[in-house]
Amino acid sequence: MRWHKFISTILHPVVMPTIGVLLFFIISSYSINEQQLLAILSLVFTATYIVPILLLVFLKLFGLIDSYQVSTIRERKIPVIFMIVLFFLLGKTLNNVPIIRDFSILFYGTSISLTIVYLLFFTKTKASLHLLSMGNAIGFFMFLTNTLSFSTLYIIIPLVLLSGLLASSRLHLKAHNNKEVYLGFFLGILGQLIALYL
Repeated sequence: MRWHKFISTILHPVVMPTIGVLLFFIISSYSINEQQLLAILSLVFTATYIVPILLLVFLKLFGLIDSYQVSTIRERKIPVIFMIVLFFLLGKTLNNVPIIRDFSILFYGTSISLTIVYLLFFTKTKASLHLLSMGNAIGFFMFLTNTLSFSTLYIIIPLVLLSGLLASSRLHLKAHNNKEVYLGFFLGILGQLIALYL
């Protein structure tokens, strides 16, 4: 049980965008200085980690969610809407920086995936946000392989394996069923593909 919680924590949706940024700059040939890298990392970490945590604390404080797990569709609605807007704005901000314009696709794609997740709430369907974030990361690195002159297969394969491990952990913890896990993963990839072709 502890192992499954550990996997769910280190591959949490609020952690994955920062990991994606780090992997992006490790493997890419973009020439930015340390100060620029730190500024981008700080922006992404603040927007996708600090702000969502503060939002959850606020929602719990005012009784809008019962727990920080936000396990029900009712509890997920406000955080998901908030994250749709936040990821879109982050994508728009990064799109205005020519040297890292490609990177905005990750955030636009995540915003699209979350929009689909939100629309599915009206059909009483829930998707795993953990697996959605992994699908987004995989979709983004597939996009990089397609548009840049180098292969990201050595990033994609470990991410696929980690996705399997994460899916297994989410199922073991009874946080999701099989349908929700698969749905989250494929919506993540789909969001990136839609962002790429838009």
